[in-house]
Amino acid sequence: MKINAIITGSTGMVGEGVLYQCLQNENVESVLVINRRPCGVKHPKLMEIIHKNFMDLSPIEDKLAGYNACYFCSGVSSVGKKENEYRQLTYDLTLNFAKTLIKINGGQSKNITFTYVSGVGTDSTEKGKSMWARIKG
Repeated sequence: MKINAIITGSTGMVGEGVLYQCLQNENVESVLVINRRPCGVKHPKLMEIIHKNFMDLSPIEDKLAGYNACYFCSGVSSVGKKENEYRQLTYDLTLNFAKTLIKINGGQSKNITFTYVSGVGTDSTEKGKSMWARIKG
């Protein structure tokens, strides 16, 4: 089965690496990148959408159908952020994106694989001292 992938955060270090791997992989048929700014990459498999508000995907929902993989590489640093703001920009935003993709691609998570690219040291207990690790965990 060929992969039609969505990638967010392809202007960052990790997302850029995921993008290049997808473009080079013969099993990946198409790639849609959704970023807040252009990635600067041109390729026959690649389509790009510039979208500023990931909490409101309604303006681009019609372009999100037909994909069977998503590599969510978007993220922000926790430096200078209060917990509530960081949670919104990391956890809430990611969950909103995933739920939107499931809704658009048949309402079942088996229709699309959502890979959340996180950081080393996240805290799946959600009880640790480090704010960013709790939220990402």
